[in-house]
Amino acid sequence: MLTKINHIGIAVKSLDDTIPFYRDNLGMALAGTEEVAEQKVRVAMLQVGESMIELLEPTSEDSPVAKFIEKNGTGIHHIAYEVTDIEAAIAKLVGDGVRMIDEKPRHGAHGTRIAFIHPKTSNGVLTELCQVGH
Repeated sequence: MLTKINHIGIAVKSLDDTIPFYRDNLGMALAGTEEVAEQKVRVAMLQVGESMIELLEPTSEDSPVAKFIEKNGTGIHHIAYEVTDIEAAIAKLVGDGVRMIDEKPRHGAHGTRIAFIHPKTSNGVLTELCQVGH
């Protein structure tokens, strides 16, 4: 079902303040930035090998990422695993009794389709399924 780690999401207060560390100090290539209005975030993707680091900046105080930062501070927000068929992956997990935040895929950054597994099911780790290219 899972093909690789697609990205690790990191909640930040400011992309402008954070990108230079990953790009300039760690040498990651900036793959692009975009706003994902549906999720109330600005996103920067940085390439590291076959995986990415996704920096998440909230665009409003009621953004889930803003609430995460308020509760936990900045830092690792989620881990995303790539799947080839997100509907099949969701169906399998639901069939196995896994608690999902999203039982239907939604649009993610950079043309992906995503769905989140509830962190209470995955030992406190917010887990994302990510299908590229759809």
